[in-house]
Amino acid sequence: MRQCLPARAPISERSARSPSSGACTPNRGDRHMAYHAGLDWGGASHSVCVVDTNGRVVTRCDVRHDAAGLSALLSSLRKLALPTDMPIAIERPTGLLVDTLIEAGHPVIPIHPNVVKAWRPRYRAAGGKSDTGDAYMLADILRTDGHRFRPLSPLSDEIRALRVLVRGRDDLVAQRLALANQLQSLLDSFWPGAATIFAAIDSPIALAFIDRYPTPDSASRLGEKRLASFVAQHRYSGRRTPADLLARLKTAARGHAMDAEIDANAELVRALVALLQQLVTQIARLSARIEHDVAQLPDGQIIMSFPRTGRICAAQILSELGNVRERYLSDDQLAAEAGVCPVTHASGKSRGVVFR
Repeated sequence: MRQCLPARAPISERSARSPSSGACTPNRGDRHMAYHAGLDWGGASHSVCVVDTNGRVVTRCDVRHDAAGLSALLSSLRKLALPTDMPIAIERPTGLLVDTLIEAGHPVIPIHPNVVKAWRPRYRAAGGKSDTGDAYMLADILRTDGHRFRPLSPLSDEIRALRVLVRGRDDLVAQRLALANQLQSLLDSFWPGAATIFAAIDSPIALAFIDRYPTPDSASRLGEKRLASFVAQHRYSGRRTPADLLARLKTAARGHAMDAEIDANAELVRALVALLQQLVTQIARLSARIEHDVAQLPDGQIIMSFPRTGRICAAQILSELGNVRERYLSDDQLAAEAGVCPVTHASGKSRGVVFR
């Protein structure tokens, strides 16, 4: 952790700052006072600010995101107050830094970035932004409106593991969709039939077909018997006969690319197909793991009993809902955060009701 002088702060912040608050050392800290900390998360380093009950800056510093930096941060905060008496506001609700603070005993209060953005004009009329300024804002928001936010509660290891799997699968599905769209666009430019013969271009049977026949010339001698053998080999379970599939292929529009361009397109097609095949395989493997894990959890069995939920959807719901029921003050709050409660927008004679 390095000592540093912060950038010039906004007027409201400068008026509250003590002369020695530039380094991460307390200003004659009184362990019986109430303090509020704000932490602006960064990549290699984080900006930290601590204020007292009057909004006066007690200490501020930049800490490096390494073992020494985080250890020095915890040590500096302990000189001011016990960890349980030092709540820390942060915009990110997860990550190694959050886990470290919770493990040390600090109440960690996540504040959505939209809240910080909406409050910024209160501190900076010009709309400027800095890491040190945001750290101060987070601390001061916690001081004045901390009662509006609830601290994070540690989730069980099983729920944390399920959340990792579900979110990771969602990221892979997004990558699969992007690659499938890229492959679709490429085939439409020179070989449209290969993109339309099967219903989904990223299905295993469609990827196997495109890998075997990446150009119109490669499929020029494809007949009904050869196609029947191909779909049988790959265990095609669709309702269309080989004759129907062949008709789809032959009635599709024809490209007008020349030989060299077709060869280049074929090379790119094979590369995209290889990536998609790996993604499809890994997504299927993750899906099987998620379906198994959610079925082992008591709450998972409850959510799976909902109509048309399915195991993957149930895992997504449970991983985000968590197993700490105390974070929801009422059933209505839970429903509101889940987006199933109507939201009313009324002003004067205008009134509208929508769902998030």
